[in-house]
Amino acid sequence: MTLIKELEQQPNQIAGHKELAHKSLLQSDALYQYILETSVYPREHESLKELRELTEKHPWNLMATPPDEGQLLGMLLKLINAKNTMEIGVFTGYSLLSTALALPSDGKAGVAHKIDFREGPALPLLDQLIKDEKNKGAFDFIYVDADKDNYLNYHKRVIELVKVGGLVGYDNTLWNGSVVAPPDAPLMDYVKYYRDFVMELNKALALDSRVEICQLPVGDGITLCRRII
Repeated sequence: MTLIKELEQQPNQIAGHKELAHKSLLQSDALYQYILETSVYPREHESLKELRELTEKHPWNLMATPPDEGQLLGMLLKLINAKNTMEIGVFTGYSLLSTALALPSDGKAGVAHKIDFREGPALPLLDQLIKDEKNKGAFDFIYVDADKDNYLNYHKRVIELVKVGGLVGYDNTLWNGSVVAPPDAPLMDYVKYYRDFVMELNKALALDSRVEICQLPVGDGITLCRRII
């Protein structure tokens, strides 16, 4: 069964038989709602709010970047004064818009005049970018939220494209909490299939001397990698 078909049949089910009203790994719906209503929604841009509310009606809304993660991405980009960014994997565009709004007017990725949208397989495009020496180390921030079985392939490429001191963010690195699930846990097929790829990435990042890492329990888990060499 494909990921899309599984989401159509059980859009709110993630690991096991537990159903959550949100994507966060926080065990309390009330606590997560408190975070949203106190710190996220009051600062959410009107365009982000409109997009979020439209996405919530989508049958595959579980794939969307949660608003608290979007807020985190925006803060990070401002802290590092990012101007040139890349996002690999786009659903309805909440994380992309969060990035766009955080960039200065002279940024190369963002809303309207800042976006260079490319549709299609990402690996050939990344290989094409790497062939041009001027693209190596040219990106301040790269966000990866695409096919998990290619995460290591993406890492091999984006580490050449992000600058020293720049950030790479990998989404879903806690994969619905399944990374600590026992072998006989009743996981959905797509969760079980991609879990090994996510765990393989996590191990590889921990051993990669080219980056400093920080894995955060925000959304479905996001790992930030700061390139140091």
